[in-house]
Amino acid sequence: MRILAAMVLLLGLAACGGTATSADPDPSPTPTAPAPPAGAPRTAPTSPGGSPSTAASITIPPLPTASARGVVEGGDASWPQCPEGLGIPQKRTEGKPMPLPSARFVVLGLTNGPGFVANPCLADQVAWVRRQHLLAAAYSIVSAPYGDQLATFGPKGPFDKGTSSGRLANVGYQEALFNVATMRAAGLRTPIVWLDVEPVKDFDWGTDTAANAAVVRGAARGYADSGYDVGVYSIASLWHRVVGDLRLGLPEWRPAGSRGRAEALRRCDGAWMFQGGAAVLGQWVGGDRDRDVTCPGQSAYLSLWFHQY
Repeated sequence: MRILAAMVLLLGLAACGGTATSADPDPSPTPTAPAPPAGAPRTAPTSPGGSPSTAASITIPPLPTASARGVVEGGDASWPQCPEGLGIPQKRTEGKPMPLPSARFVVLGLTNGPGFVANPCLADQVAWVRRQHLLAAAYSIVSAPYGDQLATFGPKGPFDKGTSSGRLANVGYQEALFNVATMRAAGLRTPIVWLDVEPVKDFDWGTDTAANAAVVRGAARGYADSGYDVGVYSIASLWHRVVGDLRLGLPEWRPAGSRGRAEALRRCDGAWMFQGGAAVLGQWVGGDRDRDVTCPGQSAYLSLWFHQY
């Protein structure tokens, strides 16, 4: 998978970094120093005898640093942005505005709240992104099984159906496959799917964090087995409430609630890491929209995180 190579690249960057609001105390992190400038110009190789070859007059200029490109702003959208009155009774769509015209990327939600319920206007949102020629990615809510889902999906998947944790992981795996089918039917292309891990109103997680962690692990594998890289959207207080000390080491997308753009960028700092991964995106809420920004240095690697329409 590309994610292994990507993580090697990411861990060399400054640690960086649905709408979640955090109650985490401010750890007052020390600002991360900018990336050092590129090294001195390199020259063409010499001949085996040690003297310059006939082509040695070419000087290769230093490569631009990732930070030189600056940060990039975008937004995310899901079922709340669908026309009013659609969706399941617990999550009726709200007709909220799509991202601002200035957005260069959009992360689209695949679910209408909990797992196994599709965003009812995803295809229309994909068409909107295509018309705007934006960068696109996807995220999905992960939720605990409810109703007969454990009995239905627990025996189906790569995990041991003879154990409780295996059956729960299979549910998460099947949630991912359901969302992959939804995404492909809507024509949404993305190199990565972000797992949104937080309490889900009306479909909340139980208090057994080990059981919840099994579902999340299963979902991550479901996307990976389907050929997608995987990241996580959450924040420490919500992550630990749901899955305890689970550490996946995946890229992170960190929300700052209504605290604004500056705070979203501040959460790119490694002090806000919650499951062992470098941050890629920060998010804040403004003007009735979920707004996002790439963490410093990440704008040089947009193709790792988005598909260009």
